[in-house]
Amino acid sequence: MAGIVSRLYRGETRIGFIASRKRWYLASLILIVICVLSIAIRGFNYSVDFAGGTTYRIQVAGTSLTTNQVDTAFRDEGVTPENPPSKVGTGSSRQIVVSLSKLTAQRQEAITASVAKKLNIQSSKMNPNFVSSDWGHNISVQAIQGLIIFLIAVSIYISIRFQWRMAVGGIVALLHDLLIAAGVYSLVGFEVSPSTVVGLLTILGFSLYDTVVVYDKVAENSRDLLAGSRMTFSDAANLAVNQTLMRSINTSLIALLPVAGLLFVGVGVLGVGTIKDLALVLFVGLASGAYSSLFLATPLVVDLTERDPAYKALTKRVVAKRASEAKRAEAIESGDLAAAAAAAPRRAGGPAPAPRPGARPQRKRK
Repeated sequence: MAGIVSRLYRGETRIGFIASRKRWYLASLILIVICVLSIAIRGFNYSVDFAGGTTYRIQVAGTSLTTNQVDTAFRDEGVTPENPPSKVGTGSSRQIVVSLSKLTAQRQEAITASVAKKLNIQSSKMNPNFVSSDWGHNISVQAIQGLIIFLIAVSIYISIRFQWRMAVGGIVALLHDLLIAAGVYSLVGFEVSPSTVVGLLTILGFSLYDTVVVYDKVAENSRDLLAGSRMTFSDAANLAVNQTLMRSINTSLIALLPVAGLLFVGVGVLGVGTIKDLALVLFVGLASGAYSSLFLATPLVVDLTERDPAYKALTKRVVAKRASEAKRAEAIESGDLAAAAAAAPRRAGGPAPAPRPGARPQRKRK
């Protein structure tokens, strides 16, 4: 076990990531199909910021009021909160946030007075606020515009820094991560809020960073590759993934641990519901980004690159050379030195293979 960890840290593992790429494609395809079906059937649970409605920020500092008591008080008035009430802040700034559908002015006034009476607090501490759906629509449009500009800029940068095939692999990986994160939100039913949009844009940077790190190593390993026959592009890419594997694991763990603390401790244990929107999208996006950079982006680059005639010819040369070396090794093991010499790869200007027994010597031309 210690030896495996040591090789992993030195980048000396030889795990067949590229050879098993069809399995990773299938796994990603299954996840994407599940996410698309969930989005199409279940849809999303939009917050008041997107759907429009009324939000109450109830000041409960100095009281023992709980979210369940607040939820019951509103339900007794015939209104059902869009999502379970959540706690915000601590100490003197402690509040409970309740999101409702759109209310008329008269209905809002009546609910405010009645709920305040049931909770035994002053009406001035209820703080209702109407939110228009136009605000959420504008945020969505701006986020989509920013995403499109980001993808275009990323494509141009990767194409210039590396090659266009790597730009395609990187963009596919980014879209994969976005779709997985959105699908998980649909499956879990967490509220889609402006924090979710911020989280989605944040995970793009992490996913791209991890992918570019692997790409840089692929470019280094494949430099002047076509001039020889030492390895195929698949071999160079697989070596790059193994060499950067420990770095990707460390980076992902360092990023995931604090986010996991927010999600599982802050939301699950402490019950701070306002951070769950951001924590979930970050957790899913970071995990998906680490996966896609290793198991999706680089294998896609390999498939696109090895369709090129020059790399097809390289693969044939490498396969022929390895077959010749295997044949020579087998001949040496069996003691057939003549066959071993004949199977040895011949360099330009090097000595000719030894003649077979019984063969006539060639005459020198005058």
